[in-house]
Amino acid sequence: MTLRHFKIFVSVCDNMNMTAAAEALFMSQSAISQAIAELEKHYDIRLFERLSRKLYLTHAGERLLSYARHMIRMNEDIEKDMKTLQESGSIRLGASVTIGANVLPKLVSDYKKSNPKTKIEVFESNTEQIESRILHDQTDVALVEGETVSPDIISLPFMEDELILICSSKHRFADLAVIEAHELEKEDFIIREKGSGTRKTAEDVLAVHNLSWRASWTCNNADTIKMAVAEGLGISIISKRAVTNEVRSGMLCMKEIKGIRFERKFKIVFHKNKYLTEQMKDFIKLCSEGQYC
Repeated sequence: MTLRHFKIFVSVCDNMNMTAAAEALFMSQSAISQAIAELEKHYDIRLFERLSRKLYLTHAGERLLSYARHMIRMNEDIEKDMKTLQESGSIRLGASVTIGANVLPKLVSDYKKSNPKTKIEVFESNTEQIESRILHDQTDVALVEGETVSPDIISLPFMEDELILICSSKHRFADLAVIEAHELEKEDFIIREKGSGTRKTAEDVLAVHNLSWRASWTCNNADTIKMAVAEGLGISIISKRAVTNEVRSGMLCMKEIKGIRFERKFKIVFHKNKYLTEQMKDFIKLCSEGQYC
């Protein structure tokens, strides 16, 4: 049975007259009669008694009327709710750790100024996990620092980033203007977990220069890395954006490695078959504007 059947049934009940119901719904009387007959046939029960050319609801009719009114109200609620969602919208954002800590808060704040009704949900993890969420439709749009591997994901560059070497102010590198590349092989590295875009960039660049390295501490957030490095427990390669305050305060030292640069681009990613709402398109456009590139 369709919503149309229930609307006709309710109108007949409200008017207790087929002709009046037909006029109210701008339908023919025969269409009204057919819809009621289809209802009675479907449920195999009489909904109206027809006595002396008048209609009277049966007990079954009274029960069905309650359900029908409820279903019509629910449909109206759905229509209103879907319209509200279409107008305000929601975005399930994903962000890899560096972007989540240093870029996304400003982006979301700026977006909310022009889209105050849009609901934003953020999930932060490494690039590998964010990619998995996009492929399983758990995230709509994401900003990542690493490379995605699935051919089903569209990747658009939106911001330049540079990784730098950091050490403690008491480390042997602290007083050196430039670090010789081979010196890195003697040090313990405090590094992000596998699946992290930061780790992948560092690994790839070091491999190109035929440099070996050893991880003494693996963790999934930048704060732990910075604290461990500051305590002299090792060195790290991390986004320059993530250590601005710590370098300025003297807590960490940022060092140049002779002949080596760690450069990359942050990416906007989403599934190639994803239906992008106007709200999602607006967010992608904001990310692509010059001030964030």
